[in-house]
This record gives sequence, C-alpha cells and structure tokens, in this order.
Amino acid sequence: MDDRCAEETCPVAWAVRVLDGKWTMLVIRDLLAGTRRFSELRASLAGISPKTLTDRLRDLEQHGLVQRLSYAEIPPRVEYSLTAKGRTLEPVIGALADWGRAARPHGQSGEPGEIHGAVDTRAALSR
Repeated sequence: MDDRCAEETCPVAWAVRVLDGKWTMLVIRDLLAGTRRFSELRASLAGISPKTLTDRLRDLEQHGLVQRLSYAEIPPRVEYSLTAKGRTLEPVIGALADWGRAARPHGQSGEPGEIHGAVDTRAALSR
C-alpha cells in the first residue's frame, strides 16, 4: 500500500491533527456510549482538568464531531453527543481497543473499558 502524500494533503496527517491531544480519543470513546453531561465526562476521565476537557470538546465541536446542546435552565445544563460524522469514528476506536488489548505487555492489568470507570468500548461498539 503506497498512500504517501504531502503532509498538507495527506488524509492521515489531517486525521491525526483533528484527533490529536492526550484526551481526545478517550472523550470520543465515552461519547460513543451516548449523550453525556460535562460532569459525567469529567468523572469517567479521571485526571482530566476542566480546561482540557472544555478545550477538547470545543475542538471536536469545531470539526463537526461533537454536538453541544445547552438548556436554558437554572442551573444550566449542557449535554454533549457525537454527530453522525463523529460516530464514523466508531470502527477507529474499536480498532484501537483491539490493538491495545493485543499489544499491551503481559502483566499489565485492566481492560480499556475498566480503566478509571470508563465506558466499556466493546459494549459501546457492539451497538
């Protein structure tokens, strides 16, 4: 397979730029299970700062992968979900989960879906 191209026209380079960032793929993984509130995402992504989560969600929204729905309530309620375009990443996340299970050195504990109480990617991807 020879799909090499200049970086500015390379689809792989573009995808990496969109999905870059320590938490981006994990945010997408959690949203594959359905609509989540900000606090739910923070709880499932132990260690992420509110600023980083906000930045990742905004980037994903700007690229058309995440939809933000704000309700005019007190207290304010905001929900995040994947768009149809965002859901196209489902097989990518599934492939990463499969690769992670196969490539992880023996003796390391925890399935990807068990880390920090996160969503089980296998269940999220079986829909």
